[in-house]
Amino acid sequence: MNFDYQHLIPEDFSSDAKVWVYQSSRLLMMSEALQLEEKLEKFVAEWESHGAPVKGYANLLFGQFIVFMADDTDARICGRAIDSVARFAQEIEKEFSINLLDRQTLAFVVKDKVQLLPLAQLNYSIENNFINHNTIYFNNLVADKKSFLCNWMIPIKESWLASRIITLQTV
Repeated sequence: MNFDYQHLIPEDFSSDAKVWVYQSSRLLMMSEALQLEEKLEKFVAEWESHGAPVKGYANLLFGQFIVFMADDTDARICGRAIDSVARFAQEIEKEFSINLLDRQTLAFVVKDKVQLLPLAQLNYSIENNFINHNTIYFNNLVADKKSFLCNWMIPIKESWLASRIITLQTV
């Protein structure tokens, strides 16, 4: 799988544009992905803050990550507009029977595929060589465009996970 995504991100958005990443509990089927992409386009087209359009972006990446971006350089995005992203994510969960809000499941690139792993099994997976300190981790905690472009897909050893892994603390 080609994990290059930077070219898909709008160049005209500020590096401080807000980003939200929702990780699906499963890979979406092609028919689902096509339906979801239509819904994302519609959401962005109708996304408003204080009655004004939000300079927004939304996309499904790698069939499993829904990324929202709002550039509020010219007009601050209000709390209601931010909340609408979470409400929309909940609608997507119901419609596609997926979980987007499970922060205890982590995603990695293993054997050229996105693989999900419960946080509780992290050390076990390291000890049994399922993943290692160089394994690419999807850091869904990124909060802005610059972080998304530079720190979304990073080796475990460069992420917040490094301090949680017993065997990596000596690496």
